[in-house]
Amino acid sequence: MKFAVIVFPGSNCDADMYHAIRDQLGEEVDYVWHNDTSLDGYDGILLPGGFSHGDYLRSGAIARFAPIMNAVIEAANAGVPVLGVCNGFQVLLEAGLLPGAMKRNEGLKFICRPVQLSVENADTLFTTAYTKGQEITIPVAHGEGNYECDEETYQALEANNQIVFRYSENVNGSRHQIAGIVNEAGNVLGMMPHPERAVEELLGSDQGLPLFQSILKNWRDSHVTTR
Repeated sequence: MKFAVIVFPGSNCDADMYHAIRDQLGEEVDYVWHNDTSLDGYDGILLPGGFSHGDYLRSGAIARFAPIMNAVIEAANAGVPVLGVCNGFQVLLEAGLLPGAMKRNEGLKFICRPVQLSVENADTLFTTAYTKGQEITIPVAHGEGNYECDEETYQALEANNQIVFRYSENVNGSRHQIAGIVNEAGNVLGMMPHPERAVEELLGSDQGLPLFQSILKNWRDSHVTTR
């Protein structure tokens, strides 16, 4: 499986994502610059954390119009797995690939620490290596991670089982402690916690690694051919 890590001016978790794929998952991975226009040949797309374009206007608001985003949207609509973490989640929201929006953290302070998450949906292509209700420890690092949506959108997320992760406590004020959601098709995941920073015990937790293993296994299972 071949992954693309999209790099915007101000990305700072791109190397972490690259390391998670190459050194922990053992798969092919390339950096793809925001001014590129094609994602042909890639089986998975990763939008890393950071401060794209300095978070001017709103987090992800400028990056959403980068040339590469047309290819990201096209790939997402074609069913390619797309993972957006932290700033990557914000970009996916701005691009309309996921519903809702981000506000400043409750308390208006940057939060950087390990947090406990509950796996709400273990049936997505990103979470089959977990079990429903499993508690995992993943770090967060954000100032605008307060997820918000209207009541109609929230009810739709609940009805469609699109809420994938919840914080086990009120971390940033997110509506109903939502930490990560998928699109209706199930191939686009946005989450504020950083699984790529939790892929080996040396980093304090390896409980983010099963997310990447899930992507790989489900991709391989869907590409099995009968010889």
